[in-house]
Amino acid sequence: MFSSHKASTMLILPLFVASVMTTAAGNFLQEVDITWGGPRAKIYDGGRHLTLSLDKDSGSGFQSKKEYLFGRFDMQIKLVPGNSAGTVTTFYGKGNREQQFHLWFDPTKTFHTYSIDWTPQSIKFLVDNIPIRVFRNWETIGIPYPKSQPMRVYSSLWNADDWATRGGLVKTDWTQAPFTASYRNINVNACVVSSGSSSCGSQFTNSMQSGQNDQGLDAKSRNRMRWVQSEYMIYNYCVDFKRFPQGVPAECKRSRFL
Repeated sequence: MFSSHKASTMLILPLFVASVMTTAAGNFLQEVDITWGGPRAKIYDGGRHLTLSLDKDSGSGFQSKKEYLFGRFDMQIKLVPGNSAGTVTTFYGKGNREQQFHLWFDPTKTFHTYSIDWTPQSIKFLVDNIPIRVFRNWETIGIPYPKSQPMRVYSSLWNADDWATRGGLVKTDWTQAPFTASYRNINVNACVVSSGSSSCGSQFTNSMQSGQNDQGLDAKSRNRMRWVQSEYMIYNYCVDFKRFPQGVPAECKRSRFL
């Protein structure tokens, strides 16, 4: 999860996931379906841009038309500007392993690129190509890892003033509605799964499983991730002992920077 310095707008990137890889760039008409919110979600400019809006009655959201098993997903997003406390913009899947960050820039001023890079060995989260988090495959110590279930990419804009702003103390100012987040330049370079078969084929999948296509983080990238996590992380499930009174998940005992 991310929030800006100058606004309470948040972007959530919880743990997800969504050569012969399918590559698609820039067209929302081809890549996504509007799933809720009706006219609050709009695709325009021939599919090059998309906006999600939130008013007092409803938010809005979309999902990828296809399911994927491994790949990289990039999207440029400009978060809700102004006094948007209580609103949450998401680009996500599911996993319940959240980390939250105050970004080092104001994400409401212009577009920035948010990326998820998913291989059998790790899931990397990047902002403007700077890694901010890596969730590694620790199946060897009993940690579930998504490597067989195809996933979709989701994004939404919704009201979360019951928890997102100082535990719900600050409520959404509906006089500022509608709130709007903007999207452009969706780019998918991933293996499409249809009827149980991957577009990448068994040879590519086997090489992915063996780690041949996962280059990990180099020393410079690890240092940049350390900088982000030490300076801008505001929540880490690994130190939330109230949430995990019986002990934090096992992966929390491993280094975040390997």
